[in-house]
Amino acid sequence: MQSYGMEPGQTPRRGAATMKLWSTPDLMPDLPSGHSKASVASPKGAAMPLDDGARDEVEMDLGAQPMPKKAWLEYAWSAVGFVAVIIAGYMLYGLLAHTSPHDVSRAFTQIPLHRWILAFGGTLLAYAALAWYDRIALLHLGKPLNWLFISLTSFTTYALSHNIGASVFSGAAVRYRAYSTKGLTAAEVGVLVALTAFTFTLGNVLLAGIVLICEPGLVARLLHVSEALARTVGGVTLAAVALYVLGAWLELPPLIIRGFKLVYPRLPIALRQLVAAPLELIGAAAIIYFAMPSQGNPGFFVVLSVFIIAFSAGLISHAPGGLGVFEFSFFKLMPQLTDDQKAGVLAALFVWRLLYLMIPLALGIVVVMVFEKRRHAETVRNLAADGAAKNAAKNTAKSGAAPPRPPAPSNVVPLERAAKRKPRQDGG
Repeated sequence: MQSYGMEPGQTPRRGAATMKLWSTPDLMPDLPSGHSKASVASPKGAAMPLDDGARDEVEMDLGAQPMPKKAWLEYAWSAVGFVAVIIAGYMLYGLLAHTSPHDVSRAFTQIPLHRWILAFGGTLLAYAALAWYDRIALLHLGKPLNWLFISLTSFTTYALSHNIGASVFSGAAVRYRAYSTKGLTAAEVGVLVALTAFTFTLGNVLLAGIVLICEPGLVARLLHVSEALARTVGGVTLAAVALYVLGAWLELPPLIIRGFKLVYPRLPIALRQLVAAPLELIGAAAIIYFAMPSQGNPGFFVVLSVFIIAFSAGLISHAPGGLGVFEFSFFKLMPQLTDDQKAGVLAALFVWRLLYLMIPLALGIVVVMVFEKRRHAETVRNLAADGAAKNAAKNTAKSGAAPPRPPAPSNVVPLERAAKRKPRQDGG
């Protein structure tokens, strides 16, 4: 049963379907399960204590999969991604057989400075929207943290997960390391991860519906279907998004469809999702659009449409960073291109990888190293302080002396001194 929240005021009970916090038991493989056995986060952020039966239910949900099977699945998905990179690379080589590295290098160096600045602005917009994902999830949990901490955590999470692949799994561990220092439990981080993933999916669905209606030819050319069918699917997709917002507005009960459970958030949360999710995709697509040469540039909406489909294909393939799969899908969906135009598009895709993936990855690694160094130093200080306190207690016990009295507050006067004081003459 998949869910990212619980209804306000709901009390967990044994056997309740709402105890299923994640779609699979291994959604958060790196989180210490002990933190999630004592309480579950409600949408208001309050930790709701579980009775023994409900606690057993949560333990069963989080640990139902045996470790060998989980490890086997991780290796299997890694193998799938590796095979996808090889196949896509081979097919991409066939598409670009007449495009030389020299042509790509020349197209890269000919990108004007102002277009580099605009592409960098698209990068900032994309990562700001990703930080907003986390902010929305924290508001849903009733845990509004400061924007700087959220931005650093979100940036590091996506910088690593975009390059590693399987962003939900790798992002859970990174988020837990950061947000646990702010008091969030493993269960609350699990809700946060699920909600951010759903926000991203909602943005893809929303923009995909718009693309299917406004540019049905792209999908018709790729899947060999009629444009009328593409528009119909687009209309159904947008209707599903509208029903989601309507459910949040009317505070409808959870929607359960064959093991998938959707708990409607509050309406302000749903509206924020509808704004934040498309912004991330628009910013990422803008990087490619601004880096492409004017000649052969089909316009921003076409680039955005192609990007959404190609990026989704890269995610589904489980290839690290969608390597090869994203590029091949992008070229297959673009209108007819000459060899020179292909070089310009390939240079623009390299700019996207540089600004959206490679540079953030390097910065994310630095942030993780600094964070872990500070956390290690804090742990060492705490251990040293605990050791000193224990040694002092042992020495006191051996000597038989009473433990030292803590210093009295500054506004407390000993009784013998107070008795010697003369009364004030002004009656104060």
